[in-house]
Amino acid sequence: MKRLMALLLCFCLMLGIFAGCGGEKEPYTPTGDGLSYDEDYTGPVYTRPQNDDQQTLSLTYYPKVTMNPILCGDFTNRALFSLLYQGLFSVDRNYQIEPILCKNYRVSEDMKTYVFYIEEARFSDGQVLTIDDVLATFRSAEKSDYYGGRFTHITEMGITSDGGIQIKTDTPYENLPLLLDIPIVKKNQQKAKKPLGTGPYVLDTSAETAVLRKNTDWWCKSQTVITAPAISLVEAKSETQIRDEFEFNGLSLVCADPGSDRYADYRCDYELWDIENNIFLYLATNMDSPVFSIPEIRAELPRAIDRETIADDFYRGFARASSLPASPLSPYYSEVLADKYAYSGASELKKAVKAADLPAETVVTLLVNKDDSLRTRVARSVAKMLEKGGLSVTLREETGEKYRNCLKNREYDIYLGQTKLSSNMDLSAFFSGSGSLSFGGINDVALYTLCMDSLANQGNYYTLHQNILNDGRLCPILFRSYAVYAVRGLLTDLKPARDNVFYYSLGKTMERAKLETLEDKENT
Repeated sequence: MKRLMALLLCFCLMLGIFAGCGGEKEPYTPTGDGLSYDEDYTGPVYTRPQNDDQQTLSLTYYPKVTMNPILCGDFTNRALFSLLYQGLFSVDRNYQIEPILCKNYRVSEDMKTYVFYIEEARFSDGQVLTIDDVLATFRSAEKSDYYGGRFTHITEMGITSDGGIQIKTDTPYENLPLLLDIPIVKKNQQKAKKPLGTGPYVLDTSAETAVLRKNTDWWCKSQTVITAPAISLVEAKSETQIRDEFEFNGLSLVCADPGSDRYADYRCDYELWDIENNIFLYLATNMDSPVFSIPEIRAELPRAIDRETIADDFYRGFARASSLPASPLSPYYSEVLADKYAYSGASELKKAVKAADLPAETVVTLLVNKDDSLRTRVARSVAKMLEKGGLSVTLREETGEKYRNCLKNREYDIYLGQTKLSSNMDLSAFFSGSGSLSFGGINDVALYTLCMDSLANQGNYYTLHQNILNDGRLCPILFRSYAVYAVRGLLTDLKPARDNVFYYSLGKTMERAKLETLEDKENT
């Protein structure tokens, strides 16, 4: 199939489909399997050496941006972290969990208490990883912007008498380990700009040119897709400069955000993967709105939004249309249920609007954050879709603090929002009375209870999603992705995952790592 797609792509190139003159170029659609792209390319193609130690690689980073994985939010720098750091667990692109620094774990029968025990791992300076390092990292992560949301339902963290880290939650939590791929750093380096990790490489900035050096005494000796003894780092200055370094100066691999205003389009030879980043684009209503307080109108919103068109037209193929508020790649997504709420046109919404007999002067205000020009363009498209459904729509484009104040003060009927969901697709922040995303009074006891049920047992996501879509106060649109570009032939075995560009496996399983329950241990 891959070869057939490549042949078809080459045929399209011969016809000149991608050769535009001015205007917005037609996007390349990622396949996630390293399918290459070539437009009038005459340069060399990388050939993997017989001896993997001969592998040469160069990456990029922003030297003025922190390399602390707890504090860093920049995706360019974060692309290096899977080579430098490890978490208790890792998560692949299919949301499967594997123990890494976690050797064993126990969980209580009510799934509200976990105890994790760690491997005899070492940091890159040879010092032994301790449970105090893990606890200190989690306490730092709890206060961080990047990881803070993962601790919403965690009530207590501490060290047990037998040397484990105990985590208690306010609700039964079936897949808590899914959230614990947080990179572990030393207890005394929580605020350091370049803390040490337990990964296969170490950052060396002692010379004029920074490099990642292979840790020859790496504690776990696992096979990784990256084998180069040293990886040179090119200083990044802008998205355009990074693109130019890749196209003209031999940069081996870059991570880019096609959904960003800063994105620079790549027009050379490359292999391409997409990494889902769990950035969720959605519509949410104001429950005080004279229009969207009407359940029959809200219920027709999901089928009136053409998600596929939005994903294709605005996100260069680096987004997955989603009829449900969960990633289509996640185990929580039901294709059967999604089909029931897929786009079917505006006719049913138009019927609901007509049946509501709204005053002729009724106008719906659609609020959007003007700081994001791409999202603003999407909002204009959404406005047209709503108008096809019989609504008169005015677009309110605000920036920064004014946008946030409009949300808090409910100065809108519906807004186009964007947030980053955790890997377990927890939606409780929308429906809790104190939730950080419960703007416009969309909080709801029944939906919040269903969120808790889903955390306890993933089989309950079907019911949760069905109730959300029937209600309509939250209307999913898509999940965005990052792009990974690499020199063709260099990293054919690359299997990038969220926050883990250079994903590798230690061959461990959750089943083998699980010990008897906490209750059974106490009884013995």
